[in-house]
Amino acid sequence: MPRNPFWSGVFPAVTTQFNADNSLNLPATQQSIERLLRAGVHGLIMLGTCGENCSLLPEEKRAVLAAAKEVAGAKVPIISGVSEYTTALASQYAKDAQKIGIDGLMVLPGMVYKSDTRETLTHFRTVARASDLPIMIYNNPIVYGVDIKPETFGELAGEKTIVAIKESSDDPRRITDLHNLHGDRFTLFCGVDDLVLESAALGIDGWVSGLTDVFPEESVVLWDLLQAGRFAEARGLYRWFTPLLHLDTKIKLVQYIKIGQQVVGLGSEKVRPPRLELDGAERAEIIAMYETALKNRPQLGKLNAAQ
Repeated sequence: MPRNPFWSGVFPAVTTQFNADNSLNLPATQQSIERLLRAGVHGLIMLGTCGENCSLLPEEKRAVLAAAKEVAGAKVPIISGVSEYTTALASQYAKDAQKIGIDGLMVLPGMVYKSDTRETLTHFRTVARASDLPIMIYNNPIVYGVDIKPETFGELAGEKTIVAIKESSDDPRRITDLHNLHGDRFTLFCGVDDLVLESAALGIDGWVSGLTDVFPEESVVLWDLLQAGRFAEARGLYRWFTPLLHLDTKIKLVQYIKIGQQVVGLGSEKVRPPRLELDGAERAEIIAMYETALKNRPQLGKLNAAQ
């Protein structure tokens, strides 16, 4: 059983859908959420990287959260990314998310500025105290240039609302380090799609996933197999999935995931500038990867029947 059922399972990083004129397409975003819920995901991450958080205006972010709450209700936890340029803006956003009825926050370091350890800890503590919502700290030093080391999390253990860690350092050894240093103090999530099997073997509670937007059923079945210790079966599904899971680690992960949604009929490839939709040989290559995956798609019924 997970240590904290609220923070466990597959939490897709939901994409934000746009119209052709770059305006928000809230009905399409809600349709994506409904489809994920039907597939059995355990929670939703709104306005993470895949949700193009930093490409939305403040009022648009609040609208997306309200739309998610409208369709998901209390079916699963709704977590919002907190990706702001200043601590004050992040704190205000946390307060607003609580008013909207969001269930938790995934807090990033301040954007653009690469803070040192003292500044980083002050940012997280201040945001944590701005609302009553439980918080997942998102550690992705590769992308954001700010690294919260396993030992540093001990300095946040006194903040009662900081309950979870999304570990995206690309180093699965940190899962064991976090267990050894902090025991059960923090719930641990894998934040790198193509490390979920390895991380599950080391002991995690959940998976924040981008490719779940494209193949939600496969993601849920993979997670269930891992949690049941059925690693031989999980490896087969993982090997089929891994070429696509690698896309989650690329600079253009948003474009790669959104075009996958379009290929399988679960969304649009439309992104907001400075991101642009794929074109030319790159677009053809990524589409071919998804088409190959569809051609070789595993029969999930057999895996479910064996449970």
